[in-house]
Amino acid sequence: MNSKPAKRPVNGVLLLDKPEGLSSNTALQKARRLYRAEKAGHTGVLDPLATGLLPVCFGEATKFAQYLLDADKAYTATMKLGEASSTGDAEGEIIDTARADISKQEFQTACAALTGKIRQVPPMFSALKHEGKPLYEYARKGITIERKARDIEIYSIEIQEFAAPKAVIGVRCSKGTYIRTLSEDIAKHIGTFAHLTALRRTETAGFGIAETHTLEKLESLSEVERDALLLPCDVLVRHLPEIILNDRAVDMLKFGQRPQFAEAVSNEQPIRVYSSHGEFIGLVEYQKDIGRLKPLRLMNTAR
Repeated sequence: MNSKPAKRPVNGVLLLDKPEGLSSNTALQKARRLYRAEKAGHTGVLDPLATGLLPVCFGEATKFAQYLLDADKAYTATMKLGEASSTGDAEGEIIDTARADISKQEFQTACAALTGKIRQVPPMFSALKHEGKPLYEYARKGITIERKARDIEIYSIEIQEFAAPKAVIGVRCSKGTYIRTLSEDIAKHIGTFAHLTALRRTETAGFGIAETHTLEKLESLSEVERDALLLPCDVLVRHLPEIILNDRAVDMLKFGQRPQFAEAVSNEQPIRVYSSHGEFIGLVEYQKDIGRLKPLRLMNTAR
């Protein structure tokens, strides 16, 4: 009888190039099996239709995954103008049509109008939760839940290809942006419809698509070679300020105590802590009023 491969403690970040047709969770589980990792999680869901950059966190890295959810992102989106889809993408049924003979100038004007700080209503076909269930579960039953508009920012929309009814755009945006909704809103500004036929995430939190690895590549490697592709846990929080502490202060943090810290440091965001030997200890909060460091999330370095 074949037994399952034994799981092992794996710590680090894998930049996965998620293939089309897989949910983010299915892609995560495939990567987890390849690494035989005890614990894994991903940061920022990609729809099954979407491909591209999906950071996968193993072991201790899962403690810091939330800090990637707030990161800015970039996408390449392919739109089909003149057709509305029930899901906003190619997986749904075409439910309405309108003019598709859009000029590039019209399209440019609409993209410019949707650039900057805007409010966006999340789509029904999304993983946002309502009473514990994702919205797409309601949508599949024909139930519409009222959604509140959210503040987002579109930093730029670059037209990479345009030959109506097809348009390819590069979008740089803040967290919480739904590109399928953006494509529909661009079309609405012109007075027509649109849906996505392809979507690829190319950047998140300073990571780029060129740094990613496919499942096929991972399957072809040995375990040692796969492990060599993992990034250290602290890459997830590299945007935060850092300090170096002596051994005594590090030991205090590990025992849940709050060491004194006299240097001027920001108390508005978490701080990365390293030992004098360069070891990543975790994140702390600076309590300015008492001049002490409060442990937030620490690495478990017992193993």
